[in-house]
Amino acid sequence: QVQLVESGGGLVQAGGSLRLSCAASGLTFSTYAMGWFRQAPGKEREFVAAISWSGGSTYYSDSVKGRFTISRDNAKNTVYLQMNSLKPEDIAVYYCAADYRGIGTNRLISSRSYDYWGQGTQVTVSS
Repeated sequence: QVQLVESGGGLVQAGGSLRLSCAASGLTFSTYAMGWFRQAPGKEREFVAAISWSGGSTYYSDSVKGRFTISRDNAKNTVYLQMNSLKPEDIAVYYCAADYRGIGTNRLISSRSYDYWGQGTQVTVSS
C-alpha cells in the first residue's frame, strides 16, 4: 500500500520559513518524480514544484521561483520543500504527489499526471 505523509506545516509570520517533508512508503521511491501542489480556500489545486526521479531536474511555478526549493533524499524516501520569504498568498494546504517515471515540464506541472497523493499539510502565514 502506497502512502505519502506530509509534515512540517504550521503557522509562520510573513517573511519566515518552513520546510515541508513528504515521507513515501510502499513504492520504489527512486522511480517516481515527486511534486508539491497547494490548494487555497475557494481555489483550485495548483502546481508548486516538482523534482525528477533522479533529482537532476527541478520545476517551479512562477509564484514561488526563487523562494521555494524542492529536493529529495532517495535513501530516506523523502521529498522536501523549503519555503522561504513566505507571504500571506502562500496560505494553503500543501500536498505531495508521486508520478511514476515522470519527466518534463508539461507532464509534471499537471496534477492529472500523478499516481499517488498525500493527505496534505496546512501552511498559514500571518501578515
